Amino acid sequence: MKQDYNRRGFIKTAAIAGIGLGLAETIMPLGAMAMGSNPAGKRVGIIGLDTSHSVAFTKSLNTPKEANTYKGYTVVAAYPHGSRDIKSSAERIPQITEDVKKMGVEIVGSIKELLNKVDVVLLETNDGRLHLEQALEVFKGGKRVFIDKPVAASLADAIAIFEASAKYKVPVFSSSSLRFSTGAQEIAKGKVGKVLGADAFSPSKYEETHPELFWYGIHGVETLFTVMGTGCKSVVQVPSPNTDIVVGTWDEGRMGTFRGIHEGSQKYGGTVFGEKGVSEIGNFGGYDPLLVQIIEFFETGIPPVSSQETLEICAFMEAALESKKKNGAPVTLESMFKRAKK
Repeated sequence: MKQDYNRRGFIKTAAIAGIGLGLAETIMPLGAMAMGSNPAGKRVGIIGLDTSHSVAFTKSLNTPKEANTYKGYTVVAAYPHGSRDIKSSAERIPQITEDVKKMGVEIVGSIKELLNKVDVVLLETNDGRLHLEQALEVFKGGKRVFIDKPVAASLADAIAIFEASAKYKVPVFSSSSLRFSTGAQEIAKGKVGKVLGADAFSPSKYEETHPELFWYGIHGVETLFTVMGTGCKSVVQVPSPNTDIVVGTWDEGRMGTFRGIHEGSQKYGGTVFGEKGVSEIGNFGGYDPLLVQIIEFFETGIPPVSSQETLEICAFMEAALESKKKNGAPVTLESMFKRAKK
């Protein structure tokens, strides 16, 4: 799909400036972006009823006792689609549609109709291939939007999403719920001092329409970046028939690893090695910590996760797949950004 903005120019800037220089801030200062698309109310719309996240978020927002936690934001309308060709997602739509209707949500026939009824948007479509197209409609409508993981099904589309956000001056962010687990946040805020290295793990299911880690391994990769921060330079993925073993080299020679679990117990977590100690990251803590951050973002327009970090996560995952194809050869993230502009 041809876009009416200069994607190549954006990607070139990202690659030349370096992914450690703060892509979001070089495109548009956070303060300026926060001024765009100030929501006039607290009506929430959902795009995509093909994921359990849509039910979980609606249940939290539309339960009266949570009104103080979520500042009165309520899901009022939803557009069901959503993947049409990923069976595991598409077959969920009828039941999830009924579930959210029971919580007072109006079902609409298009994104355009949705935008006329809401102030802010949760883009929950499970299929990352649709996110660019759907996000563009939301940006043009001037609505602040959270995009659930994965932000897109490719680095190139992810870059295009953030470029469009800057073009239309509409704030956006994307994140896995694992980022805001208590353990990960404590470490990110300095619990063990400077993080010298980390090992993170999560389930890593594949979906043939998405690059391998984009579909589910992103949870553990996002955990890794939450504690390590940005600045990953290169990636090696060790070939294995039933496990993803990915090793990243960060600035100052710091090392971070991700283990994607295919068999056995499906857990989330990891270990962090810091200047002041060693700490476990901890397991999945539910969706509410992420939802609190989303509501704060809707209020302020300031993303809690920078485009720089989200794009680096995408480049890390594409580099891992490229390394795997090359039997474990190192692949730089810079090369992934250069490839994305072609």
